[in-house]
Amino acid sequence: MALEYREWKEGDDLALLEIWGGPETLPAEQFRAALAPSGNQPWRRCIVAEDVVDGVRIPVAAGVVHEASLHPERLWAYIEVAKDHRREGVGATLLTMLRREAANSPSGVSKLRSKVEPGTAGAAFAAAAGLVPIQRSQLVVVKPEPLSLPRFGDEEAASERVEDLATGSVELSDVVGKYYSHVHHWDSPGELSIATVQRLFLHDLTGAHGAIVLRAPKASAFGQGVPASRKGKIQAFAISYAQGNSDEPSDVFLGHDPQLSAEEAAFAVRDLLALIAYQHPVLLEVDDSMTALRTVLEPLLDSGKAHVRGADTVIVSD
Repeated sequence: MALEYREWKEGDDLALLEIWGGPETLPAEQFRAALAPSGNQPWRRCIVAEDVVDGVRIPVAAGVVHEASLHPERLWAYIEVAKDHRREGVGATLLTMLRREAANSPSGVSKLRSKVEPGTAGAAFAAAAGLVPIQRSQLVVVKPEPLSLPRFGDEEAASERVEDLATGSVELSDVVGKYYSHVHHWDSPGELSIATVQRLFLHDLTGAHGAIVLRAPKASAFGQGVPASRKGKIQAFAISYAQGNSDEPSDVFLGHDPQLSAEEAAFAVRDLLALIAYQHPVLLEVDDSMTALRTVLEPLLDSGKAHVRGADTVIVSD
């Protein structure tokens, strides 16, 4: 009997988990959370393919397309098919149906994007569907003491350069938002409001529990017309997120002021990384567009002071 297609309904998640088993890739694990009932706030369409076995209807595949809170010029899409139903056109049918839904999205956006791991069935399906890579991301673990500590002069000078900031800091939120937009120019995030940055990166619910910043020397700030009593501008920031296991590397979002030159940005990122990874390993998610961080990490990867965890993640799009 031919498969039948319908909207997602309650209980499909448990039924599909029994058929699919554990996620084959990290993107699959992340996207499964997006499989949910269709709705309009936010806009989402989710479709399930059912097979009939001994008179019982069993979900075997699902696909979802939905709006993104960031990067609104593309829709996220994901399709997963049970192993014993692959290469039968099920994924292609779901994709056609999702594209039809996307063409009628209220925002008028119909371009799709997804995440895959190279060399997997998902990557092959995306390539066959005409989705091409637009970005690569890696998880990089940096070992303790990867770099020599920066020298800031005496204790007073060091305290002026390095500071713990509350995650609710407006100054920190401003730099984080500008950095995120800067390194995600390839996916049109637009300008992020302070409130949006707080909600997505710095709120307690995100797991953010600490931030450290590297500031420009006072002399540098004074030279820009800033009174000598004022602190220097934030050059680089590191936000740490709570980990369930203390033996695991600290999950850190490391970035810099996008107004710095390429050389200044690399120096600032290098100095802050040396400080935060001095005694404990850190875990960084790094896109190829994060050129300053890439500049610092490549020698560490080559020397064995850092290593890539898991497979690369590639974002593909129309």
